[in-house]
Amino acid sequence: MSIEIVSTAPIAGQKPGTSGLRKKTPVFMGPHYLENFVQAIFDVVGARGKTFVLGGDGRYFNDRAAQVILRMAAANGAARVIVGQGAILSTPAASHLIRLHGTDGGLILSASHNPGGPAEDFGLKFNMPNGGPAPEPVTEAIFGRTATLREYRILAAQDVDLTAIGRVAFGEMTVDVVDPVADYAALMEQLFDFPAIRAMFAAGFRMRFDAMCAVTGPYAREILETRLGAAPGTVINATPLPDFGGLHPDPNPVWAKALMDGMFGPDAPDFGAASDGDGDRNMVVGRGIYVAPSDSLAVLAANATLAPGYRAGLKGVARSMPTSAAVDRVAEALGIGCHEVPTGWKFFGNLLDAGKVTLCGEESFGTGSDHVREKDGLWAVLMWLNILAVRKESVADILTSHWSSFGRNYYSRHDFEAVDAAKADAMVTALRGILPDLAGQHLDDLTILSAGEFAYTDPVDGSVSQRQGVRILFTDGSRIVLRLSGTGTEGATLRLYVERYEADPNRLDLDPQLALAPVIQAAHSLARIKQYTGRSIPDVIT
Repeated sequence: MSIEIVSTAPIAGQKPGTSGLRKKTPVFMGPHYLENFVQAIFDVVGARGKTFVLGGDGRYFNDRAAQVILRMAAANGAARVIVGQGAILSTPAASHLIRLHGTDGGLILSASHNPGGPAEDFGLKFNMPNGGPAPEPVTEAIFGRTATLREYRILAAQDVDLTAIGRVAFGEMTVDVVDPVADYAALMEQLFDFPAIRAMFAAGFRMRFDAMCAVTGPYAREILETRLGAAPGTVINATPLPDFGGLHPDPNPVWAKALMDGMFGPDAPDFGAASDGDGDRNMVVGRGIYVAPSDSLAVLAANATLAPGYRAGLKGVARSMPTSAAVDRVAEALGIGCHEVPTGWKFFGNLLDAGKVTLCGEESFGTGSDHVREKDGLWAVLMWLNILAVRKESVADILTSHWSSFGRNYYSRHDFEAVDAAKADAMVTALRGILPDLAGQHLDDLTILSAGEFAYTDPVDGSVSQRQGVRILFTDGSRIVLRLSGTGTEGATLRLYVERYEADPNRLDLDPQLALAPVIQAAHSLARIKQYTGRSIPDVIT
């Protein structure tokens, strides 16, 4: 084995976002592209003598990229890499391994909920020693390095056998191939009342978990079917596939339609759930009732002490700014802090590390706690199962009871995908121009209280994040939020969030889109969405 120093031109445009660098797979497979980004990571965070975790969601190019990273880690002087068997690790499991072994960080191969395949999406991100995504100063430094880097280091060697669990020497570096599921499953047993959940299944409780041919399949089978005794076949689409079986591994009512149809069908099980490509998102469905992510976060917060790992109570809760205020009402009732942060899981990291919050969540189907520093789809499903096992009520009964106690925040997100980026930017620029003049304006039965852009000052380190989304607040508590999202790889995704609070006990079972219709109409009128994008109907409604 020998170390090769390969000359390469700088590669511009490799700016990582909140979820790392995402591009089409052929771009990552192009000459020196992956290598440039990996070398930039090692140049910024340092590799000599360090230990890293490595794994991904199994999408196309996952296995080859892992071998490149191992060669480059060895060539850059890393002491040890802990890699999931077959280069597989869910994102929350990778976060747990980083924390469990006290490593110097980890490299996670995933494009999260985006499709996979030879012509689809690929991604790579670096997680810090706390197990969470790299903060902006680190990602900016990595981006800067990609634009100046002119050579990378790589070990000339055969592939590491990642099929067999065990320790192997790779140059001067040690590679530990580990069971990707075992340590994560053990953590879940510490947090949740497995005997109570097991008894619930033994008594005839039925559920369906759609792994969407993505990474959570092996985790869900081991935990739900083997350790908790759910019936064989409870986990569907359980084998991770490079192209996710042609599915779009995004757990929402549109892309998990088969699960939704089954949960609203004549022989629906008691409980349904799905997770995404890398296992950090979740969708929860009861028999005949869909649980919105914002409501799910609020219900978990209100019932967290039913789970052994949270019996001592919550230190606080946090939500992303676009997420509904449902959890705020729970926090107020519990007398604990509630923090509002920009979109991006890394913003929860400081709050979690400082012990200010225990639970946190995003409206984009992400929920988690201080057990790791990533959102965790299967964790959320197990928390729901724990609550169901203890309360011995249906999902519908739990939601109805929750709304009776706290009122209901009708809430929805409308996604306009692959919008022309220039037109989307022009729309947001025009909207910014009228924000100062909106206060006091009347739109049918709505009166605007205030309008502006969300800015966040981190209460732990004092860092400031500007322009995190346009917010229009109404006097009755309704609100509109607009953001352009960077989680896709083509064009821009315009996300419109609408919310309206209802306390009247006779108006808690309305169709959400009907309840929100005046707010939706106001949003389209103020932002002139059709004028700028040519669209009046969103691609996805959640």
